[in-house]
Amino acid sequence: MLQWIDIDQAQIPGPTFVTVGNFDGLHRGHQALLQKLRTLAADAADAFATPVQTGLITFDPHPLQVLQPAIPLALLTTPQERLDLAASFGLDFGVIQTFTPAFAQLDAAAFMRRLKQHLNLAGLVVGPDFALGHARSGDLAQLRRLGELVDYQLHVVNLIDWQARPVRSSAIRQALQAGAVVDAAALLGRFYTVTGQVVRGDQRGRQLGIPTANVQIPPLKALPAQGVYATRTRFLADGLPQHYDSVTNLGVRPTVDGVQQRLETHLLDFPRPGYSDDLYGMTVTVEFRARLRGEIRFPSVEALVTQIRQDIGAARQALGQSPSLTVDSLTLARG
Repeated sequence: MLQWIDIDQAQIPGPTFVTVGNFDGLHRGHQALLQKLRTLAADAADAFATPVQTGLITFDPHPLQVLQPAIPLALLTTPQERLDLAASFGLDFGVIQTFTPAFAQLDAAAFMRRLKQHLNLAGLVVGPDFALGHARSGDLAQLRRLGELVDYQLHVVNLIDWQARPVRSSAIRQALQAGAVVDAAALLGRFYTVTGQVVRGDQRGRQLGIPTANVQIPPLKALPAQGVYATRTRFLADGLPQHYDSVTNLGVRPTVDGVQQRLETHLLDFPRPGYSDDLYGMTVTVEFRARLRGEIRFPSVEALVTQIRQDIGAARQALGQSPSLTVDSLTLARG
């Protein structure tokens, strides 16, 4: 996937179909839109007598950070994660547009002309509640009018329900706040993940005979409720992908008088023969599969160790029963 950090840096000669938005989580609803984007572009290729490229434009920082900085913000995905996911759905290019107060002042006409100039925009694909430009003045009616002036087609994709539930980023955040990572995964179409660098902690897990990787939590990252989870942890070692079942604690560790929230994951059956057990400095992704329990203050370190060993057994059982998730059976909402 080709990537830029500003629309003005791009210069795509051929026709493109594009979608624009925050796309936080890139959940099943977003995925349905991307699938429709690709279908529309493929259908248009005959009319243009040339392949039509597809792209996604998202923003960094999130517009709320600029326009309403007092509002607390928790992101399901970083901008780069959104582009990586979009690439996995077959999109050709992505733009992480730097969002500034000056950019926020652009009206819809100026924004669409910029897309035409730099991306050779032929089709804009959006949801039914979409609007862009200063004060959201570029609603669907305005975007249709601009399509005639700037020369692009507007395509509106219905929102979707998943198993009779509306798919919204806010609903996924609520599920995570409750520790309901299975519900969050159902709406996302994949298990929720946190990716970060392994940093040095206080070595307490190693001292207890249960070493953990202390994963640095990205700023503004939405986190599941504090507790212990059955997880899968993945990373690259010697250029090869590695996947390990794991049990992960997210919290402040009250039994040892911790005060700072940490994400610590214990990899089961690690390391495999021929691989180092040194993860410091490596980037790992922790995939939340099931919640085992909440965070508890134990009467002693010995009691904590006993519980951790029980958690490891529970994690093995939960992961053995954990289903795989695929994006399928998308149901278009009526209306």
